[in-house]
Amino acid sequence: MAFDLSSVLVIGISSRALFDLEASNRIFEEEGLEAYRAYQLEHEKVPLEKGTAFPLVEALLGLNVKAGKQVVEVIVMSRNSPDTGLRVFNSVEHYGLPITRAAFSGGTSLSPYLDSFKVDLFLSKSEEDVQQAVDGGVAAAVLYAPPQSAGHHDDQIRIAFDADAVLFSEASELIYKRDGIEAFWAHEKAHADEPLEAGPFAKLLITLSYLQRHFAPSPSPVRIAIVTARNSPAHERVIQTLRRWGVNVDEAFFLGGLGKEAILEAYGAHIFFDDQDVHLDGASRVVPSGKVPYKSDSPIRTLIPEEK
Repeated sequence: MAFDLSSVLVIGISSRALFDLEASNRIFEEEGLEAYRAYQLEHEKVPLEKGTAFPLVEALLGLNVKAGKQVVEVIVMSRNSPDTGLRVFNSVEHYGLPITRAAFSGGTSLSPYLDSFKVDLFLSKSEEDVQQAVDGGVAAAVLYAPPQSAGHHDDQIRIAFDADAVLFSEASELIYKRDGIEAFWAHEKAHADEPLEAGPFAKLLITLSYLQRHFAPSPSPVRIAIVTARNSPAHERVIQTLRRWGVNVDEAFFLGGLGKEAILEAYGAHIFFDDQDVHLDGASRVVPSGKVPYKSDSPIRTLIPEEK
């Protein structure tokens, strides 16, 4: 009988997101495929160092033990060939990660396989792969380099989300960028009772909320926070939308333009998702962070300079 991936939270993780493959990647970019292949074969038995997403993946896989059944599946998804990807599996075994499934696409796009594996969240260092995933309707983020040190809560997985263009659609942010803050506030106050449209990470939030309820009445090992530049009077619509979705987030911070890094560091996020480099540059210094790109055909791209 085939295993049904639709019944669990599926994380697609690139090898460069799970492990530190930056030195190997530089060899590939500077010396080419054959040099890269030779390097990986020579170091096949040398475990890779942990990458940006390693703490998150390790903690998520631990939920299966706490739940007493499988509630999370992690799939390594890499543009490596099966031959060069063997070092990745050796490293998975070295760290004792219960990961058994992988997709090695031999240099071609991973995007066509995301739906095949029922991926709920795709994390990668490749902007191209993440953009294709987002354009295809999959929640995905480009991971920043890991922080020098990050304090996690061993008893909980803590995930933090920005609001607009991440959990919710970019429609309100488009008003802000096009017409200014006063127009944004007026629009949100006038539409406070109308739920915001779902954004690229809405389905993931709802899935995580469902996963939290699995552990009730015991305290959930998953904790969710919203960390947003919204403030009063634009906060009410967020709360009303979450109620309509049947989602109760554990914490919410309406910062009104204040920097997010201090809050995220105090919260101890395993991962933070945002759509703007201006927030992620600071956040990524204290917690693992991922950028959620706008869709390629998004009108918001015409209003802002291309971020570097």
